[in-house]
Amino acid sequence: MDVKPEPVPTPPTPADRAARTAARRDGSDAASGDLRSKVQQISIRQERFEQYLATELGVDRTGLEAMDHLMTTGPTTPTELARRLGVSTAAMTLVLNRLEAAGHLRREPHPSDRRKLVVTASDETSERAYGHVAPLIDGVESLIDSLGEADRQVVEDFVRGLLVAYDRATPGGSSR
Repeated sequence: MDVKPEPVPTPPTPADRAARTAARRDGSDAASGDLRSKVQQISIRQERFEQYLATELGVDRTGLEAMDHLMTTGPTTPTELARRLGVSTAAMTLVLNRLEAAGHLRREPHPSDRRKLVVTASDETSERAYGHVAPLIDGVESLIDSLGEADRQVVEDFVRGLLVAYDRATPGGSSR
């Protein structure tokens, strides 16, 4: 049996390193095969999308994160929302005041404990946000649907491995 040795990769040139660094930093096209840069570009594009969405809704970053929690998990108390976002209840009160003044949420008495309030995302803001997010969701769904079973398993394993790497590198483990 004739075994051929694996080719030894050539070390990157300073220009290659500079191009990879730029791609990781600003999301520009990375060289073919530079998977690390492409993974980082996903993060960069996610941040850009979140900034776009925050601008479209007229909220700041924390306000967007609060709205995301309210729209995805439903109504909750200000204290619970502060815990989820990792901010003080005083800071959460300021965020909720801004969101309420802008018409993005409403505060209502808690159904079983009249001493508490429940905050709920407004239907109008939820619909506006969904209108901006729907094309991204549809694009991701279409991409997933286009994968064959073997490719889907490879991608799933890769993404699961990325999540584990992030969890191991983050004190406290998995996301909130």
